[in-house]
Parts: sequence; C-alpha cells; structure tokens
Amino acid sequence: MLQTLKTMIRDEEGAAMVEYGLLVAFIALVALVGVKLLGTGLNNLFSNIAATL
Repeated sequence: MLQTLKTMIRDEEGAAMVEYGLLVAFIALVALVGVKLLGTGLNNLFSNIAATL
C-alpha cells in the first residue's frame, strides 16, 4: 500500500489534468466577464441611440 501511495504522489499526470482544468475555468471566467461587460456597453449604446431617435 505504501508503494502505491508513493507511485500516486510521483505521478504527475493527474496534476497536469487539474492544471488544465483550472486554466479552462479561468479562460471561461474571463470570457464570461468580457461578454457581460461588452453586452452592457452595447445595450447602453443602443438605448442612447433609440432615445435620440
């Protein structure tokens, strides 16, 4: 059992998958915030245009 635990600690494949998962989550969060800000800005722009017309 101790040998199995040592092997699992040395195995970096799982750690790489966790890093990729965190990277994907971070990119998704940045994209979500960007879309939210862009959408709010466009909504304000079109609202101002509609009010002017």
